[in-house]
Amino acid sequence: MSYNTFGRMFRITTWGESHGPALGATVDGCPPGIEIDPDFLQRWLDKRKPGQNKNTTQRKEPDAVEILSGVFEGKSTGTPIQLMIRNTDQRSKDYGDIVEKFRPGHADITYWQKYGIRDYRGGGRSSARETAARVAAGGVARAVLNQMLPGLKITGYMVQMGEKHIDRSRFDWDEIGNNDFWLPDAAAVPEWDAYLGHLRKDVHNSVGAVIEVVAQGAPAGLGAPVYGKLDTDLATAMMSINAVKAVEIGDGMATAALTGSENADEIFMGPDGPVYSSNHAGGILGGISTGQEIVVRFAVKPTSSILTTRKTITKSGEETEIITKGRHDPCVGIRAVPVGEAMMACVLLDHILMHRGQIGGAVGDTLGRIG
Repeated sequence: MSYNTFGRMFRITTWGESHGPALGATVDGCPPGIEIDPDFLQRWLDKRKPGQNKNTTQRKEPDAVEILSGVFEGKSTGTPIQLMIRNTDQRSKDYGDIVEKFRPGHADITYWQKYGIRDYRGGGRSSARETAARVAAGGVARAVLNQMLPGLKITGYMVQMGEKHIDRSRFDWDEIGNNDFWLPDAAAVPEWDAYLGHLRKDVHNSVGAVIEVVAQGAPAGLGAPVYGKLDTDLATAMMSINAVKAVEIGDGMATAALTGSENADEIFMGPDGPVYSSNHAGGILGGISTGQEIVVRFAVKPTSSILTTRKTITKSGEETEIITKGRHDPCVGIRAVPVGEAMMACVLLDHILMHRGQIGGAVGDTLGRIG
């Protein structure tokens, strides 16, 4: 199985399985001399790790990251950084009943069709457990970005869970880290909690979600035509996350309902360069960043492993029914928030390094070029 590497100049290769001894990432392309603090990397992994509240899987993993190479005396050397996260709370026996069965809505069947073998213990590489490695690698990207672009801030949050949507008139950035759902609306938390609790406890079901990730303070000029567009790589990054089924940039699909005059973000000259009347484009035009907030949104499907009986087939083609036992997220979108942030960080750093390689030390001008 190839295609486990993402990025051009800042490249991450993830490895490991959900129920193997460990998983991790090899990070290649990190510039030398960057302070890499394990506690800083752990900060992001702690946002994603399982078992933190009743609304996520109860698998108890510390997700403690170990740095095996590429860092000397607290700073990156410029050589590959090897990150490892040990699995400590696997319960492979929970999957004993599905050894011969495929979970509807899961990659079980396509892995079998492609490779003729599948890791039924939690899904192997198809498991969302793989995203822990991405978050660790994203921590490295953030460390570099903190030094190269100290004004950059990347924030993810949920905007929809099943039939529940946020009320943007009550949007509060300060509330995002104060609840289980990464919601920017404190008033909505009890309703969302009751909704997911009913699905989880009463009807043994799961639900999908939509996550929005915003990069504030990103410079203009990132991205390149035609096949190096920033939005192309952001869409690829988000779509590669386990269980993601759709990606939008800016207003996304909603732009199909707009007229040209409504969709066009009018441009004015401000004291420090161009300013825009709106941001329907999500901070990207022609694949190149405008200097506005970069806005990406992605939809995550409901968790396929549920206690509700579903019809399926066995590996030998016999029709049967399946119930998936074990510990699973009732809404995997909750823990997808830090994963989306990590992928945003990796893409932005990759494009900054590519920009410097192509443009060099160009002096910034009134149009907001970056050097």
